[in-house]
Amino acid sequence: MLRRNVRLRKEYLYRKNLEGEERVLYEKKRKIREALQEGKPIPTELRNEESKLRQEIDLEDQNTAVPRSHIDDEYANATERDPKILLTTSRDPSAPLTRFVKELKSVFPNAQRINRGGQVISEIIETARSHEFTDVILVHEHRGVPDGLIVSHLPFGPTAYFGLLNVVTRHEIETKKAMGKMPEQFPHLIFNNFTTKLGKRVANILKHIFPVPKPDARRIVTFANESDYISFRNHTYDKGEGGPKSIELKEIGPRFELRIYQVKLGTVEQKEANDEWVIRPYMNTAKKRQHIGE
Repeated sequence: MLRRNVRLRKEYLYRKNLEGEERVLYEKKRKIREALQEGKPIPTELRNEESKLRQEIDLEDQNTAVPRSHIDDEYANATERDPKILLTTSRDPSAPLTRFVKELKSVFPNAQRINRGGQVISEIIETARSHEFTDVILVHEHRGVPDGLIVSHLPFGPTAYFGLLNVVTRHEIETKKAMGKMPEQFPHLIFNNFTTKLGKRVANILKHIFPVPKPDARRIVTFANESDYISFRNHTYDKGEGGPKSIELKEIGPRFELRIYQVKLGTVEQKEANDEWVIRPYMNTAKKRQHIGE
């Protein structure tokens, strides 16, 4: 199993390193296609490669004509089956952290919570791989206050590291009497202000830990970004009294805020994995710079 994982990881890294070359080749083919369709002469810089490139163009179809990226490979099987999440904590979790993780289990469909015990990260990841989990979520704390959340996609990554702030559990929300039970429906997702390249990447990581909902599902999960702080809200809705187009939202909790500080091209136990993006000290001083959204 270990040798197979090493081999698969090497193949994945090799494909990722080819992206630059594939992009250049794609641009050359695109210029030739446009010239042929518009009846224009072949660009001068491509005339020596024209015959070879035209042979490759004739053999391509809709799937092979467009270059694929490592991001496509990471979530290539996402549409084939629903995500399956392994949810755990740091060692010796406090009562507030345990309570919060129990609520997260209800937030993420198909999540299974395990007690960390004395297991190290590499053992948890291997267990998750062998049982065909698609993601591992680790929640950390500082002096009883949840302060970190890690989302690691299996089998090859990516891994997103978030700071966790302003956690409010279900029983702490004032409207808890009107909440009722947590519904088991797959939620509709709302992403607000994830407009930059990093923002789209973060939204892609978060959306793939939720399965596709049914059209009539009445549960909504919102990720709203403002100044790089992502507010998480969990609601259900029902028809309101103001007419057929009015609805009433009911918050069912929990609520918290996330702040991304690192995205790594690998799983959480791989210390040698490259950083796709990481926040630097000088970025904290640029108050007007928005990394996730405008």
